[in-house]
Amino acid sequence: MTNIQISWLTCPEVERKPGRVSGAWVFRGTRVPVRALFENLRDGASIEDFLSWFPGVRLDQVQAVLDHELASLSPAVA
Repeated sequence: MTNIQISWLTCPEVERKPGRVSGAWVFRGTRVPVRALFENLRDGASIEDFLSWFPGVRLDQVQAVLDHELASLSPAVA
């Protein structure tokens, strides 16, 4: 499996602050790591499940993170 590094700097719905959640990327305004979304989806959870388990995260934030991830994985068009 290839380990792909995604730059979250351009995703407005996430933030990272030193000393907060060990410097992990989190959903803006929460302490919920972005990684938690992908881990839960991988393990079979739905987006609705995730939102119910992490009530501070909004649907538009999840959509923005997924859109950012998809754009990051898409090849550049010349």
